[in-house]
Amino acid sequence: MHPTPSVTNPNRTKKEFYDDLLDEVKAFVDGQRFWVTNLANVAALIYHGLHSLEEHKSKPVNWAGFYVTDPTNDQKLILGPFQGKVACTEILFGKGVCGAAAVSQETQVVKNVHEFPSHIACDSASNSEIVVPLVLPSGKLIGVIDIDCEELEGFNDDDKVGLEAVAKILIDSCDWW
Repeated sequence: MHPTPSVTNPNRTKKEFYDDLLDEVKAFVDGQRFWVTNLANVAALIYHGLHSLEEHKSKPVNWAGFYVTDPTNDQKLILGPFQGKVACTEILFGKGVCGAAAVSQETQVVKNVHEFPSHIACDSASNSEIVVPLVLPSGKLIGVIDIDCEELEGFNDDDKVGLEAVAKILIDSCDWW
């Protein structure tokens, strides 16, 4: 058995969305420690949840998912579970928004990806991006949450705070390699 995602209110604020999302993420990871399963479900919750918001109807989120640190090369991210169009399969640390988050281990909120040095355009429709690192208590980076939007300035502090809380739940709720 698994929980059923809640019916969404398209007029709720992003803060309300993330409050609901955190409850859903906790319910989905409860009793499930396999990281692939949890990342796959969370990618779907984020992607479809953000799509449900009225503010993303005209210029939607077009990709939501994860890149994980390559177990054979700790300076490279490889594609993990996601929702959206096909994606780049490898990203070196320091390259693009994901690579910048991997190196800095800090959330990157990019209002206009076309102005970001070394941006990697996996989908030319993307105009803004947020990337949240997944860092174990030991300091080891195990991956990133990556979300792209067709709208300029598609992400704000509510996204940053909400997704950082999601990252914390995932770090604490999964068995990592």
